[in-house]
Amino acid sequence: MGRPIGVGVIGAGTISDTYLENLTNFADTEVLAIGDIVPEAAREKAAKYEVPAAGDVDAVVDHADIEIIVNLTIPAAHADVASAVIKAGKHVWNEKPLALDRPSGGTVLRDAERAGLLVGCAPDTFLGPGLQTACRLIEQGMIGTPLTALALLQLPGPELWHPNPAFLYAAGAGPLFDLGPYYLTALVQVFGPVSAVAGLGSKARERRVIGSGPKAGEEFDVTVPSHVSALVQFESGQSAQTMFSFDSALPRTLLEVNGTEATMLFPDPNYFDGAVAIRRRGSEEWETVATTTASAARGTGVLEMARALREGRPHRAQGALGYHVLDTMIAIAESVDSRAFVEVESSVDKPPLLPDDWDPIAPTI
Repeated sequence: MGRPIGVGVIGAGTISDTYLENLTNFADTEVLAIGDIVPEAAREKAAKYEVPAAGDVDAVVDHADIEIIVNLTIPAAHADVASAVIKAGKHVWNEKPLALDRPSGGTVLRDAERAGLLVGCAPDTFLGPGLQTACRLIEQGMIGTPLTALALLQLPGPELWHPNPAFLYAAGAGPLFDLGPYYLTALVQVFGPVSAVAGLGSKARERRVIGSGPKAGEEFDVTVPSHVSALVQFESGQSAQTMFSFDSALPRTLLEVNGTEATMLFPDPNYFDGAVAIRRRGSEEWETVATTTASAARGTGVLEMARALREGRPHRAQGALGYHVLDTMIAIAESVDSRAFVEVESSVDKPPLLPDDWDPIAPTI
């Protein structure tokens, strides 16, 4: 076997830990450098995960042995950092959302295509055994023909636990852009691309208070809706009802797909595993049909992209999928403002399911 794919990470914030835990343990990837606009933060993470190089962003972008750069910056920086990575001749994996607007997201994809480079985009949770198993059972006909879906994300808000949550209530975030991608990506995996949306949004309060960490007690502004409900129409003619909220006293997550013969309860799409249950037509009981356990979490999409790069095939968590989900979320936000249905102009092919024997831990490169 050859040498593992060289990986660099830009952004040493909270989310970097779970990526680094996985990417430093996969046999097919080797994390060579970490960069951040605060170089000391990058050096601390490098020491924690035994990464050989760290410093500013250039320490990653200019590293000769890095092929894929994982962009974990704040949403407002995603497109600019991705463009710099592509300009440097490297493949890029973006945390979600791909960008804050359609032109920036489109530019990233076009620049990468011209350069012959790959763009990947979170979420990669749909590559976990939980959602893969649920989708495989649907394809096998377990619930008959899928008709509709119900997706609920209800939380009191991340300021209760996140030490620096203000960006989660700013442009490119809020419950729609921060957590909506998990649900919308899973729905696209079931039904295919979205064709139109209609949304309503609101804010419970204009300012929030940080609840933990060194900034606990500080207030910050809420600049985007903290509650969004949306109807989603798919090109196939099927539909879903969705709700994404940071205003709920009741924490609850739910993703149900209703078919002609049964309704399926999916695992939480923010995670990689969990139980799959169905309730058959005429039954009053839920039946667990699969229980899954993931051997890896965030970073799985980077690994699958690395393997695709070596194998010369398309990867699954493509930038085009991230762009379609971004386009859908922007359309929902536009519908909130216009109080009218908004067409989703982009489209995307539904990613093929992973092979049954796909193993993130086993070496393949």
